[in-house]
Amino acid sequence: MALKIRLARAGSKKRPYYHVVVADARSPRDGRFIEAIGSWNPLLPKDGERVKVDADRVKHWLANGAQPTDRVLRFLDEAGIAKRDARSNPKKAEPGKKAQERAKDALTL
Repeated sequence: MALKIRLARAGSKKRPYYHVVVADARSPRDGRFIEAIGSWNPLLPKDGERVKVDADRVKHWLANGAQPTDRVLRFLDEAGIAKRDARSNPKKAEPGKKAQERAKDALTL
């Protein structure tokens, strides 16, 4: 069984609140889960207690093969539990040939 550490949405309309859960990868987002191991309240200020995670349980599930989603991995990296590699988009780093030609033409006009 493939396990994921992911977010399950709770809260009402326009008032999101998320639970960090361990679930089977095939189960729906807000469906059945194995264990709730934390929460995230995106409405709180960034310097406050937005993310709460039970570090011992996260380490246990990571050791048992659970894969965190990208968003959860960001939280775990912030908490110092797991390491997230920095991502880069090489296409965004430099404009394409056509864009460079248009920029050069705009400068000569």
